[in-house]
Amino acid sequence: MVAIPADKPKQPPGTVLAPLRHPIFRAVWFASMASNFGGMIQSVGAAWLMASIAREADTVALIQASVTAPIMLFSLMAGALADTFDRRKIMLIAQSFMLVVSVTLAAVAWGGAITPWLLILFTFLIGCGTAFNGPAWQASVGEMVPRSDLPNAVALNSMGFNIARSVGPAVGGAIVAAVGAAFAFVLNAFSYLGLIVVLLRWKPARPPQLLPSEPLGRAIASGLRYVSMSPHLRVVLLRSAIFGFAATAVQALMPLIARDHVTSGPLGYGLLLGAFGVGAVGGAFSSTKLRRRFSTEAVVRCACLSFSLAAVVAAFSPYLLLTMAGFLFAGAGWVLALSTFNTSVQMSAPRWVVARALSLYQMSAFGGMALGSWCWGLVAEYDGIPIALCAATAVLLANLALGFWLPLPQFAGLNLDPLNRFKEPEIAVHIEPRSGPIVITIEYKIREEDIVAFLRVMAERRRVRKRDGARHWTLLRDLNDPEVWVERYHTPTWQDYIRHNSRITQADARISEELRLLHKGSETPRVHRMIERQTDAITTAQPGATQDFHEALTDPHRST
Repeated sequence: MVAIPADKPKQPPGTVLAPLRHPIFRAVWFASMASNFGGMIQSVGAAWLMASIAREADTVALIQASVTAPIMLFSLMAGALADTFDRRKIMLIAQSFMLVVSVTLAAVAWGGAITPWLLILFTFLIGCGTAFNGPAWQASVGEMVPRSDLPNAVALNSMGFNIARSVGPAVGGAIVAAVGAAFAFVLNAFSYLGLIVVLLRWKPARPPQLLPSEPLGRAIASGLRYVSMSPHLRVVLLRSAIFGFAATAVQALMPLIARDHVTSGPLGYGLLLGAFGVGAVGGAFSSTKLRRRFSTEAVVRCACLSFSLAAVVAAFSPYLLLTMAGFLFAGAGWVLALSTFNTSVQMSAPRWVVARALSLYQMSAFGGMALGSWCWGLVAEYDGIPIALCAATAVLLANLALGFWLPLPQFAGLNLDPLNRFKEPEIAVHIEPRSGPIVITIEYKIREEDIVAFLRVMAERRRVRKRDGARHWTLLRDLNDPEVWVERYHTPTWQDYIRHNSRITQADARISEELRLLHKGSETPRVHRMIERQTDAITTAQPGATQDFHEALTDPHRST
């Protein structure tokens, strides 16, 4: 097997195309775009086939739901798997699974044995593959390009998807019209092969795994806890959900805009889709310059304004060309916002939890879009398209105003590389990795005049401790010696204690440095590491009880 060669710079850094300098990213990007084309062709084939074999409108609509539902159902699980196992293998399994499903779908459709519910099942399974592939692929971008190229790599991914979305449906429609839906399914099956070959050739350098992987349930809980205790990520998820809820109005109502406002029929709908896609490509190319000149928050405000302009134009314009011009701005705003949200998540989460953070972002954004599509459809049904689009514009402008209160974090604001200073301490009592619970106490001596500063730093320490897995965190003050303060927290096992300290980042080191400066005396704060033990009644009436109890204290698998 020939390995992909080492990186060789071919373009000046700083442009939106700079990530293509890296051979593995370039290969995966082109292969992914081909796969996206296949997916769009398959979507058109499935939608047309369902319309041909099912009479009920709600059954036809279930095709789209069957593709997006797995993303909502399985994204968090997929993110946990991508953080705890080899992301390359997860992508290979997901792509191979979708290949098998697509081949089977093509064979069943070609044989004329397809039914509406069987078609929904196949598209649901393809959606499951997409749900598990997404977090692993997005988190792997950080392994393919350096951190400085990450924003451009995310923008390129958005651009590639929108190119496929702009051209793919038209190509898919022509294929279905010429040779039928089954052939569209065959083409989609072939589109997975390129990406599978590229992933098989990729041999990423993986750091040594010093600790066993977290169990799936605990990994999911760790991801939820990390995001809930990270203010930067909470802001990104909230703002992305609101943007998705409002911005989806333009796309959800696009067929009605083409039919009722510009009265141009299917051709006009295709032109509006094309204009949106062209605007998306333009937005990707302009993203680098905008990020250089403006803050992250300012870029998202530009995106909200672009979408607001497009929504207002679409609400009142009877002219196809004018509406297409508005959709150019909508496409640009779409890529600018979503790529900025995506990059903000990747820059605000360390590598050990980035896939889970991305999966939660994906769930919030897609959840907002799904809810928005339904809500704006209802508003358009009862109050008309202009009212729906104007209401969506109001929500977009409210999201823009929210940025003055909850601004998005800056990309370069945090260094989330691992600190790598922690070494497993030597202990006198023999315990196993699964022994626990472990209780940690850290004793500080704080001068009276430093107490306010100390409490401020400890508030941040509490957040970081709990975010990284500590439990029952408390801060205690000695009633007999007012200068003595004790930080106390638990971890379930000794292994969890090691994992907790291995998650400390360069940004977190600032907290420890501030505490050392506030600590009185030349010695470092005193640390006690203890294991909880239960007491039993030991009586002399039970021969050997004392020996059994002593053995139970040192054997974590033996009940006391």
